[in-house]
Amino acid sequence: MKWLLAREMVVGLAVLGAVLSLLASILQSKRKVSEETAKRINLTGYFLMGISIVLFIVSGLVSSAP
Repeated sequence: MKWLLAREMVVGLAVLGAVLSLLASILQSKRKVSEETAKRINLTGYFLMGISIVLFIVSGLVSSAP
């Protein structure tokens, strides 16, 4: 579980989520994917960013525990 709370993992998930959301917007604007597919990619990106936020909070709580 320690590897899951590592700074690299938290930051990596946030960056991956942001890249996916950006990619969804770019692909939809260039009409490479449908609106529904872009929405799914975007939701996946936001999900990864949300997981990153939760892991950030948990790692802060774990590190401050006695």
